[in-house]
Amino acid sequence: MKSLKAELHIHTVLSPCATLEMLPPFIVERALETNTHLIAITDHNASANVPAIIKAAEGTELTVLPGIELTTAEEIHVICLFDTYAQLVKLQKIVDENLPNIPNNPDFFGMQLIVDSEGNYIETETRLLSNATHLSIGEAQKHVLRLGGLFIPAHVNREENGLLPRLGGIPPELNLSVLEISNISRSQAIERYPYLKDYHLIPSSDAHDLDAISGILSLQLEEISVAALLHAFQTQY
Repeated sequence: MKSLKAELHIHTVLSPCATLEMLPPFIVERALETNTHLIAITDHNASANVPAIIKAAEGTELTVLPGIELTTAEEIHVICLFDTYAQLVKLQKIVDENLPNIPNNPDFFGMQLIVDSEGNYIETETRLLSNATHLSIGEAQKHVLRLGGLFIPAHVNREENGLLPRLGGIPPELNLSVLEISNISRSQAIERYPYLKDYHLIPSSDAHDLDAISGILSLQLEEISVAALLHAFQTQY
């Protein structure tokens, strides 16, 4: 069993809301500076920068999980984590097929940059990534689970794009056990939503800048995998 600190909700410069410092070498450096040895890259409806972060972390003590922050048709944000980038590519294809083809306005929303492992510019993603897809939360969950991923509604307490404010509760048919909370403690979350006592609540920094990466999750893991993460969440949170 290994003890480690983790950050499982990190954005890069591919997300229009992230700062321009969120480049592969800087993210890796910041994680190691804060003794964070497990991270997941979760850009909005996009995964093109995941390989660059994985490569930037090669030869270090940092493990990078492939991920994405998917926006459902209900405008709910969901963190989807995988063991391999190949699994994520399959989900990305589904996301691309269901994301409206609306151009990004970088002056208003921010730039969406694809970079290499050293942070060098490759190209710009022109379609607005922060839009909602046409996938319902139930449809999205089925795709993620079918591909072997971990499906966690993000910052469920947040007014904007949070599951609880958007739907007024947790659909029982989703059979969820793990939820992400943001800027609130477990006790505060349960005080506001008493039914959350029956769920495993994991904190998140939802890092859009380097300072936000601090290793907010403390975990005991026998191995690094989405199955081990789910077990840790269900037994330690």
